[in-house]
Amino acid sequence: MQFNSKEDIEAPIERVFAAVTDFESFERAALRRGAEVHRTDNLKTLGVGCTWDARFEMRGRRRDVGIAVSEFDPPNGYKIAFKAQGLEGAMVIELVALSKNRTRLAISMELQPKTLSARLLVQSLKLAKTNLTKRFQLRVADFARDMEDRLRGTA
Repeated sequence: MQFNSKEDIEAPIERVFAAVTDFESFERAALRRGAEVHRTDNLKTLGVGCTWDARFEMRGRRRDVGIAVSEFDPPNGYKIAFKAQGLEGAMVIELVALSKNRTRLAISMELQPKTLSARLLVQSLKLAKTNLTKRFQLRVADFARDMEDRLRGTA
């Protein structure tokens, strides 16, 4: 199952890349939503090998997720792989410079079930795919708008 979204941002690609690799702010946002997030690597810089363990409640059950940066190509983007009880996936963030001060952000996420219970979960998500796709695209649009506002405010 795959979700895709693209947004254009009024900012140079280097500044957008810095914003989408601000993993500490993503950790804080997850903590505010009730998740537990712990960085598990000892790397001093961002790149391949950065890892996190996350724990949160979803549909009445506790979910444990392992997250790792599997590709890192500044300033063009990166790929994050994740694993959770029988479910694997990846999120790809791609940046393309449209002009000196305009960048296209493309985010895609793919889920792959590896167990029967994960297949049932993904099947139930497929029934609501239209609604989930719309919500995913709205979240990406909100994220892009917030990022653009933050970057404009620091100019």
